[in-house]
Amino acid sequence: MLCQHCKKQTATVHLTDLIKGEKRERHLCETCAAQEGVIVKQHLSVPDLLNSFLMSQSGVQELARLRCPDCGMTFVEFRSQGLLGCPNDYEVFGDALGSVIERAQEGKTHHTGKGPGRPIVTNSIERERLSLQRELREAVESEDYERAAQLRDRLAELQSK
Repeated sequence: MLCQHCKKQTATVHLTDLIKGEKRERHLCETCAAQEGVIVKQHLSVPDLLNSFLMSQSGVQELARLRCPDCGMTFVEFRSQGLLGCPNDYEVFGDALGSVIERAQEGKTHHTGKGPGRPIVTNSIERERLSLQRELREAVESEDYERAAQLRDRLAELQSK
């Protein structure tokens, strides 16, 4: 297909405009698209594209296998909820959290909090509570309401201590 503007080069940029609910397609060469202000990204070769895809997939699979030994949270759970399960998650997911923390802390890579320098201590009751909360969430998601009720009751007992 030839460029609809210059009618000389092959159209490699395909645009669809909606004007007052009417769909209008335009097929332009890269030169004419650039003249109209359309930004055209550089083309990647197929090997480069496949290599970047495979690298990203291996990284994702590696992150998916990460699990905190204290609270049991996985990196996938963190990404879906946006909350960490316990202080140890910063160590377990440290490499992957770098960019997330940087964005949240306006370029800083270390959270300072209200009392920097104080160690956060989690006791066995706190770890059990975190674990029960995670199990409860999983039971509700899998619609195992009987198990969820048992976990809810155990959590209530633990919180009353």
